[in-house]
Amino acid sequence: MSHSSISKKVTPAKQPNRTAKRRKLGPSPARRKTKQETVLALLRRSKGATIAAIMKATGWQEHSVRSFFVAIVLKKLGMTLTSKRVDGARVYSVTPGPIASKPASAVA
Repeated sequence: MSHSSISKKVTPAKQPNRTAKRRKLGPSPARRKTKQETVLALLRRSKGATIAAIMKATGWQEHSVRSFFVAIVLKKLGMTLTSKRVDGARVYSVTPGPIASKPASAVA
């Protein structure tokens, strides 16, 4: 049997015809709140939030909360982070600050 005769006898497997299903048009389901949004909501409250409260809400450790303050709140979002002592506990809160402009690159 030659190869040419084999290819003539074998028929390709038939795939079932599939039609595209339409997505339901309507309100999309509400997405879950991220931990970043949770922390920022706690910090925006008028009474602020303690590190312990943020740890409880997110499941983070203390060093992770402090790192979030520096990396996200101060550097990325450009907010002003304030803290004060209330009943022996340190309470943090944020206020929107000016967004730092990036320095213009030198053109040679």
